[in-house]
Amino acid sequence: MKTYTDTGKKDTRSGFGAGLTALGQTNPDVVALCADLTGSLKMDEFKANHPERFFQVGIAEANMMGLAAGMTIGGKIPFTGTFANFSTGRVYDQIRQSIAYSHKNVKICASHAGLTLGEDGATHQILEDIGLMKMLPGMTVINTCDFNQTKAATMAIAQHHGPVYLRFGRPKVPNFTPEDQNFEIGKAVQLQEGSDVTIVATGHLVWEALEAAKALNEESISAEVINIHTIKPLDTDAIVKSVKKTGCIVTAEEHNFLGGLGESVARELALHHPTPQEFVATNDTFGESGTPAQLMDKYGLNAAAIAAKAKKVMGRK
Repeated sequence: MKTYTDTGKKDTRSGFGAGLTALGQTNPDVVALCADLTGSLKMDEFKANHPERFFQVGIAEANMMGLAAGMTIGGKIPFTGTFANFSTGRVYDQIRQSIAYSHKNVKICASHAGLTLGEDGATHQILEDIGLMKMLPGMTVINTCDFNQTKAATMAIAQHHGPVYLRFGRPKVPNFTPEDQNFEIGKAVQLQEGSDVTIVATGHLVWEALEAAKALNEESISAEVINIHTIKPLDTDAIVKSVKKTGCIVTAEEHNFLGGLGESVARELALHHPTPQEFVATNDTFGESGTPAQLMDKYGLNAAAIAAKAKKVMGRK
């Protein structure tokens, strides 16, 4: 069984900041816009290095999306930055009309997503954003798992023409993917080979999936773990290939089970290879205030929950 090492906990939003800083040095067309959260989005270094390419719009997220859309007409590559709730729910009309419908080359970069926002509570813990964004025609949706992958994804989306939603978070989490990785949009990454059950996970749940696989291995259950960093376009081939071998699947995400990764996987399996599936996700509910660890445990978004669902779905084969 392959093992992965946590090289030191880092927040994924800092991976975004590092990627944006690198882009500032290599791509003069990259511009950054922020809605009064420069420090929270780790955009300070880009601002310091390129003040002429940084635009602080204040608490005016809708205006920020309109500005970003307009900048693309002149050949700029705008990266917008604010919390996930304000990057999607607050500005859905502007994204739909000015960015997605017009297929503008805007990169919507969203931090503080999901329950791991923690103490700020349900009003800020958006668990619907992946669904909102993936339903927009032409929108690419990416949800990264650690610092290194977020940095690589940030740099990769600058090379992709078209609107992108990049989702990441606030807490420090294990950093375990390669520093020099080649991030390929729409291409799943097999982390662990297995024969009894497939576990596909995204974002903060990828590390938990690896921990679940380790626990299952101690019970002589061989779990295949796949990192789905791109939810749209989904790597259907990788998923179908895996379930043809294992015969069952668990999907794991820090998002409502309605509209998230699990539903996308279920659709593809229904079309191409019907397979027993269990979901690790929030169950049509809002969050609440608490530490990230408390909330992930309470809402069943952890390694223990993934392992339990793996055993349950194996019984349905």
